[in-house]
Amino acid sequence: MFGLDKKTVRDTRSALEQAQDPAETGYRGRVTQVIENILDFGIDGKGPFESAADVAAKALRHRDGNVEAAIKDVVDSHTKLAGAGGFLTSMGGFFTMTVAMPVNVLEFYAISTRMTAAVARLRGYDLEQPQIRSAILLSLVGADAEDLLAKAGIVASGRLSDLAAQRLPGPALMVVNKAVGFRLLRSAGQATLGRFGKSIPFVGGLVGAGLDVYLVRRIADQARSEFPLAPSQITRSPAPGAPTAG
Repeated sequence: MFGLDKKTVRDTRSALEQAQDPAETGYRGRVTQVIENILDFGIDGKGPFESAADVAAKALRHRDGNVEAAIKDVVDSHTKLAGAGGFLTSMGGFFTMTVAMPVNVLEFYAISTRMTAAVARLRGYDLEQPQIRSAILLSLVGADAEDLLAKAGIVASGRLSDLAAQRLPGPALMVVNKAVGFRLLRSAGQATLGRFGKSIPFVGGLVGAGLDVYLVRRIADQARSEFPLAPSQITRSPAPGAPTAG
């Protein structure tokens, strides 16, 4: 499913080892909170931030039931949101970076999670199913997903959406979710150190917007690949109001 290099394997193993630690204090507790926030905002919606199911339903209505056209609209709108967020949180340059970067990280992954979840919903997946929620999180880490699953003792059988058929227990999914959280935060830290262009006001905004647009497009491609049309949508007619193939 994915290619892996030695550094990725070392980093992922370290993330998983930290995630398996039962302690929920300090850094580990913050990682758990980050994952909960990403799921709350990105899938379920919170405050003015609409749920992925609502976003998917609106896009489907706008496209008169054409699933693939609705997915394109979802990806395009979330790409614009990510670009705007990257610009606004980076335009202040070095003096605002330490405050803006944590905001940008949470915002970026909430937007990416909602986009991925909306794609999954449009393709016929149940967003309340814990395995699908974990699959959505795993899609954010790209090439690390298969190794995270392997280290947790889970066989990666094709696409991430296949996790739904495995009926994995809650504790195993919790370990995977926390490992994803550690990996996301580590990647965010590395990206922060590498974004030297962000230290220049306004120019930093352009760099931040461009990078976030590029990354969210990569995640969109991953989502389309990992969540094909669900078997239930192929073998039977959907219930009224459910996503249908265009």
